[in-house]
Amino acid sequence: MNGTLYLVATPIGNLEDITYRAVRTLREADLIACEDTRHTRKLLDHYGIAKPLVSYHEHNEAARTEELVSRLQAGSSVALVSDAGMPLVSDPGYRVVVAAIGAGIRVVPVPGPSALVAALAASGLATDAFCFGGFLPAKPGQRARALEAVREQSATMIFYEAPHRIVETLGDIETILGARAVVIARELTKVHEEFLRGTASEVRAKLAARPPVKGEITLLIGKATLPAAEQTSIEEAVEAYMRSGMSRMEAIKKVARERRIAKRDVYRRTQIDHS
Repeated sequence: MNGTLYLVATPIGNLEDITYRAVRTLREADLIACEDTRHTRKLLDHYGIAKPLVSYHEHNEAARTEELVSRLQAGSSVALVSDAGMPLVSDPGYRVVVAAIGAGIRVVPVPGPSALVAALAASGLATDAFCFGGFLPAKPGQRARALEAVREQSATMIFYEAPHRIVETLGDIETILGARAVVIARELTKVHEEFLRGTASEVRAKLAARPPVKGEITLLIGKATLPAAEQTSIEEAVEAYMRSGMSRMEAIKKVARERRIAKRDVYRRTQIDHS
């Protein structure tokens, strides 16, 4: 008889943020698969749980999936955890879940803390509709294209971002999305938890005036409230497309199509602004 694969949410900072069910599941599992065995061992020690651990991360995910599915098919119960929050949400786990489902193994979520939901609830931004985009691309051109793709999104956008890139990313948001409401949720549930609210330029100025930013960051961007064409000037729109990898003429053509104006008018405007 097959075992069960449990997807167990763990604290995102404060060790008290774990459910009774999660603790019980970890105690009863035959094996716990985790990103970093040293990190998870601290959590287990805190709750007096002694169980065998096996690493499961992006570098060994393919090989480890086969091993875990074999254990599950042999009747073992396996608890999958990430370093923080719900497994699979910007963390490893997708391969083993798909493989387990394909093998007819029961997959059970054990819900709990999630940085994106916690940040959204306390952000002050609209919660009626939201979209989670994971980590923004590290390369400037790819990041610009990702932001361009959500310009007209009528929902709050949520991303994770690295602290050493956040100031640059806020600059991209200002250029591409305009004066959109932005919230930075930093070090959620930890001692130095912080929320910074304002436009992208305002929040960027606050961070730029400080020492280098540290800690885990959840970035929230308010939904579009104006037509895309009204959010930035023609020159800013052309420059944003050029930053994403387009040639100047390609960018001019795209802006002209979007704003339903002649290419020569866009060209003339950008020439005037550059004169």
